[in-house]
Amino acid sequence: MVKNSFISVISQKENEENRGSVEFQVFSFTTKIRRLTSHLELHKKDFSSQRGLRKILGKRQRLLAYLSKKNRGRYKELIGELDIREIKTVEA
Repeated sequence: MVKNSFISVISQKENEENRGSVEFQVFSFTTKIRRLTSHLELHKKDFSSQRGLRKILGKRQRLLAYLSKKNRGRYKELIGELDIREIKTVEA
């Protein structure tokens, strides 16, 4: 697993700040996703971990959708810093 220098910076900063913020939750889900992805590269038939990964991906997607609706600037900044793709939003 490749360590991202930004992840260590944000984790040190967020330890002192609000852990309930959307940004911190997305950050923690992203680190879990990266850890599970590297685990699944070695253990391809670990279906329990695959299910857990899908659940965490869904939670992160819902949080990102919420953040993009509430504050588009914070959303753009967060996905840029965490190096994740932008979600597809369906306008109703």
